[in-house]
Amino acid sequence: MVRAIGDGLELLLYTRPVPEATADQLKALLRWERGSTRQVAAVLGVSQRTVQRWVTPKTGSQGRPSPRHEPKIAELVRARWQPLIRARRRAAAEAGGVVVHTRARFGFKAGGGSSVDPRLRRVTGPLNGAVTQQIFAALDAGVSEEQHELILGSALGHLYFREAEHFLAFVGIAAALICHRRLTK
Repeated sequence: MVRAIGDGLELLLYTRPVPEATADQLKALLRWERGSTRQVAAVLGVSQRTVQRWVTPKTGSQGRPSPRHEPKIAELVRARWQPLIRARRRAAAEAGGVVVHTRARFGFKAGGGSSVDPRLRRVTGPLNGAVTQQIFAALDAGVSEEQHELILGSALGHLYFREAEHFLAFVGIAAALICHRRLTK
């Protein structure tokens, strides 16, 4: 998954952070399965006794999931964490858009030494619902980080250079190196 964009979307969609510790993730899985270690074991593809060992560790026993099981547990928890809130906030973001705070290298394709060469700029501005829908669709499709940066770069370039009164509208905008981004509602 694309973590740079995914982290920003996670902050946007969730009201509480997804549990990071494996023990907390197992507690969440047990809560969703109403305390049934058998059902959690079936979902994870391990034995019921293994889940019981993970949940109630004793000295000298295997008290934690193995490294091959930890990513699967984290993925299951992330997929099932606050589904109604996530759906409601996603629909609101797709309808009304989001505000993006980022630092990106923006500029126009010009000769060397020009004042409009690409340089690092801080950009904060609203993205409309159509762009937000493209970002979510790309995230659902599992596209690469570069394609996400192209979507954000073109939208932010349009926002910064064409809609705002910073510069006149030029034909080519070079947008790259989006360092960090924070999406808010």
